[in-house]
Amino acid sequence: DFATPRAVLTGHDYEITCATICAELGLVISGSKEGPCLIHSMNGDLLRTLEGPETIAGPENCLRPKLIQASREGHCVIYYENGLFCVFSVNGRLQATMETDDKIK
Repeated sequence: DFATPRAVLTGHDYEITCATICAELGLVISGSKEGPCLIHSMNGDLLRTLEGPETIAGPENCLRPKLIQASREGHCVIYYENGLFCVFSVNGRLQATMETDDKIK
């Protein structure tokens, strides 16, 4: 038996590398190989794009998301391959950033 997909996540140009579901808010948040991260409804409707901060390094600083976690309070934490953490609201607003020297594998 094969499972039937409940939704198709559209909007990514590359394969999805990480995703999380926040059932309390009815959201799916996904990140693709070359970014950005997207917020979808549980039905697959594209709701928002999560844009990382513009830095001296440029917008490529927030490419390649590795880990995503969402809370029932409406916060989304994304860890990027380069060691940058970003916290977003479910409305897509960047709330905080933190750079680390550690590279989580």
